[in-house]
Amino acid sequence: MRILSLTDLPHRPVDGHGSKNFSVGAFGICADAHLVAITLGPGGVIGRHPASGRQLLVVLSGEAQVAGHDGTVRTIGAGEAAVWEPGEPHETRSPAGMTAMIVEGDLDIGAPGEQIDRGDT
Repeated sequence: MRILSLTDLPHRPVDGHGSKNFSVGAFGICADAHLVAITLGPGGVIGRHPASGRQLLVVLSGEAQVAGHDGTVRTIGAGEAAVWEPGEPHETRSPAGMTAMIVEGDLDIGAPGEQIDRGDT
C-alpha cells in the first residue's frame, strides 16, 4: 500500500481560459480517463471552457462555486461533487480556496450509490 499526499504531488500552474491561482497535479492518465488533484487558492478560478469528456469534480476540502451550460452558480463543499457532460461549458471558482479531485473522460456516472459493489451477499 502507498499513501499519497495531494499537496506533495508535483503541481503545475494553469492560466488558460482566464484561470488564476489554479494548479494541477496528475496521478496518471489512461486512454479512457485521467485523474488529477487540483488546488484553487483563495480567489482562484478555473475559467469557463468546454468539458473534453464527462467530468467529475469532487471537493475534498474548502468550497467551490460551480456553473454549467446555463451559468447557474451552485456552491458545493467537501464530500460533494459536480458532473459536467462532454462539451458542456463550465467554470469553477473558490473565494476561500479548495482542494479537489477531477476525473475526466469515458466515465459512467450513475445515480448516487448505483455503482456500489455490494460484495458477496
